[in-house]
Amino acid sequence: MNNKSIIFDKLEGAGNDFVLIDNRVYKISSTRLLQALARKMCDRKLGAGADGLLVLENSRVADVRMRIINADGSEAEMCGNGARCFAYAFSRMKRIPDNFSLALETKAGIVKARVFNDNVKINLTRPQGLKLDIPLKVSGRVIKVNFINTGVPHAVIFVQGLDKIDVQALGREIRNHRYFAPAGTNVNFVEVLNRDSIRIRTFERGVEGETLACGTGSTAAALITSIKMNKNIEYINVHTVGKEVLKVSFVRSKGSFSDVWLEGRARLVYRGEYYV
Repeated sequence: MNNKSIIFDKLEGAGNDFVLIDNRVYKISSTRLLQALARKMCDRKLGAGADGLLVLENSRVADVRMRIINADGSEAEMCGNGARCFAYAFSRMKRIPDNFSLALETKAGIVKARVFNDNVKINLTRPQGLKLDIPLKVSGRVIKVNFINTGVPHAVIFVQGLDKIDVQALGREIRNHRYFAPAGTNVNFVEVLNRDSIRIRTFERGVEGETLACGTGSTAAALITSIKMNKNIEYINVHTVGKEVLKVSFVRSKGSFSDVWLEGRARLVYRGEYYV
């Protein structure tokens, strides 16, 4: 990292915001340095401010490789809105803003993406580890928690009066619960609106707080909602805190899921130069 500055893009999808660097240019091979850079750039007081750092690299198994490093410096296996923002930015690099398709290499596997101007949809890896109604003791009482891994681990709790939930306190306690040790989990609080719509608030692991949206969390919530409602539903609209509505479509058969897509808007906020 002999460069005195790094050119970056600031992107957002449904209120999840990211800084993206093209590591094919900077060739930062040390994970430790990338983690340190993420902590500095994502700092909302002393840096550019973001939920995470997206790192663009060459891939031997896909069109391009995406690494996602959280604001706290931990590296995530996958990030739904991050992948959508990444695909959006890459389509602009290729100067193909409309009807652009690519395959992303992530730590969770190969993720396909399609870009239609500012609308981006990604085909997530097959969800795993579904568990329903796990009894967990939280804040002195037992609550039922559902779990599924949609590229990263997600706990899903159904509530009434979503706006009154203390997401920060409850989210942190569940995120660090011994049941999910040692890796921990993301935590989603969900309120069902109607047959095909839900509202969500998410405590994100790695950010260690509530975010305006979470793509893999919205996906996890939608999939578990479809099971709980026990209806033949092919998609669910997820209303996020950031006021965006993400669409999750899927095929469900005998309690398992395939062909899972996350769709929504992505946007370039600005391009900047960060001084290292």
